[in-house]
Amino acid sequence: MKWRSLEESSPETEVRPLREVIAERKELISKYVPAETQAVHARTVAALKQQCFAANTLPIGSKAPKFQLQDHDGKPVSSTDLLAKGNLVLCFIRGRWCPFCVAQMEAMNLILPEIERAGASLAAISPQTVQQSFFMRDQHKLRFALLSDSGNQVAKQFALTYRVPDEQKAIYQRAFTNLPFINGDDSWELPIPATYIIDCNGTVLYASANEDYTDRPEPADVVRLLQTLP
Repeated sequence: MKWRSLEESSPETEVRPLREVIAERKELISKYVPAETQAVHARTVAALKQQCFAANTLPIGSKAPKFQLQDHDGKPVSSTDLLAKGNLVLCFIRGRWCPFCVAQMEAMNLILPEIERAGASLAAISPQTVQQSFFMRDQHKLRFALLSDSGNQVAKQFALTYRVPDEQKAIYQRAFTNLPFINGDDSWELPIPATYIIDCNGTVLYASANEDYTDRPEPADVVRLLQTLP
């Protein structure tokens, strides 16, 4: 199926809100993806919600774990370096194979100048390999760091990681979503999507984590919050 990019808006039209892009992609999935496949994904999300998984992730007011990861070019990037620039918007995503992650990253990319004018920087973390991060950044013309979290080591410190259940694993395998190849390990673990704002002292000022991988915070709301911070 064809995923319309946020960049496909004409110069005369306003950029569509992320929620509209996500709604469009969900509509396409409902039309073209087999019902039994949709049911498997729905059961996975429901099981995580039943566990109150998102409620137990790193909360507002916590100190964010320090980390050093490789970016899309294989260069080391530390949280200390990122926070030295000011507030940090940090997104945890599943990978370049996920249309909802792609939509979020494209939307964040479009508002990057506003994030920077608010005195903040932006980075995204996923379990995919450096090579996959490079491909994602190049394909979608992203202008911020994509960090590779091998083995979900950082995501685990944010309490975001779960193991893909067997019935969903079978769906991914049939769809050629080869997570062991994409992520460089055979754990079949993924983070639930999450967005944080972390201040220069490492304190979490904003946290949005959701078991439903189709639900992401609106980038404009993140910018508005940044603009209210000192």
